[in-house]
Amino acid sequence: MPRIRPVTALLSTLLLLALGACAPKPMMPNSENPYPLAQPPQVGQIEHLPTGTLVSEAQMLAVAGDARIVYVGETHDNPASHRLQLTLLKKLAERYPGQLALGMEMFTPAQQEVLDRWTAGELSEKEFLKQSDWYRIWRMDFDYYRELLEFARDRRIPVLGLNADKELVAAVRQKSLDELSDAEREQMPEMDLNDPYQKALVEAILGDHGKVEMHGRIPLDGFHRAQTLWDETMAESVARYLTEPGHENHHLLVVAGGNHVRHGFGIPRRVFRRLPTSYVLVGSNEIVIPDDKKDRLMDVRKPDFPMPPYDFMQFTEYEDLGKEEVKLGVMLSDTENGAVVEGVLPGSVAATAGLEKSDTILAIDNLPVAENFDLVYEVKQKKPGDRSTLLIRRGGEEFTVDVEFVLPPAGDPHGAMPK
Repeated sequence: MPRIRPVTALLSTLLLLALGACAPKPMMPNSENPYPLAQPPQVGQIEHLPTGTLVSEAQMLAVAGDARIVYVGETHDNPASHRLQLTLLKKLAERYPGQLALGMEMFTPAQQEVLDRWTAGELSEKEFLKQSDWYRIWRMDFDYYRELLEFARDRRIPVLGLNADKELVAAVRQKSLDELSDAEREQMPEMDLNDPYQKALVEAILGDHGKVEMHGRIPLDGFHRAQTLWDETMAESVARYLTEPGHENHHLLVVAGGNHVRHGFGIPRRVFRRLPTSYVLVGSNEIVIPDDKKDRLMDVRKPDFPMPPYDFMQFTEYEDLGKEEVKLGVMLSDTENGAVVEGVLPGSVAATAGLEKSDTILAIDNLPVAENFDLVYEVKQKKPGDRSTLLIRRGGEEFTVDVEFVLPPAGDPHGAMPK
């Protein structure tokens, strides 16, 4: 005899089916921002991205300080990024005195001896910049990093050079790993070229445009290898320091460009592969961008990633460095016998003072100019209205020239630059 379903049960089933057919589809969350703020963020606010919670600076510092490694993704030319780094370094130094190091993308292990002498207080700023070859290797204005490095020196906090040497990066861009020389292979870290998120980021950067201005025209696979080399070398440097004898309880603040930290698949994941330990990602987001800085932003359609970019994100303005930079207005030959003028830019301070091509600048304000660095460093200390005296050799004659530093016209950034 066939079973007869009760009418009430049948009606309930039909009702559930009807409701299911009419119910809206569940909202697909944004993995990068799973709990968006109810109101637009304001400059200075800090959001804990995994939960969408606004926190105070003290709350962020307390949570970040619990981790063994704190990664800070910076915008290289935004002073707000560097203030955030300094705030974190000060808090960590207070919490872990004698057990804290500062790891920096801006330096390489080859510069470690100079870094050690800096933190030991043995070098002036000029000596440090000259011996570390700052203007060739990193090139950014030192003013962005001065307070961070001075604090590390004053507190005797070790500064670690994390990044790969430029020569090795150039080789990896140009050649496949199999084509590297034995000497180049010996310098290579363990390389994982198969991270899908890093591949997607590299393709986004180069895919639409075929080049990135700061790197020149390079193939996609070459840039991918270089990006991986940077991340793997920095990860290896971090893991090596934290596993060295005597560093078992040490903590590390790592500062690097946002693309090396954001979303965690750059340096952090590669460190964890070598050394599973706790870490926190901290970064910033420029929500106020003045018109004169909009051209600094890369026109990249970044792919969506299945994780927030940072644990904590501070909302900032894209700021100016806050100084008026003067220029001399000469092109310099790459020589170790004084600063040889290869060209004088029209309308520049140098042109007004009468400098000519092939002049050799021997001194500035009675300070010897043995090489280009000596001139570049002294000019960078000048302000609008400052006057200087240059000792010039032209042919077989030596004479002095007085110059007055003024701001170059807008859009005419004359400078003293080695060729």
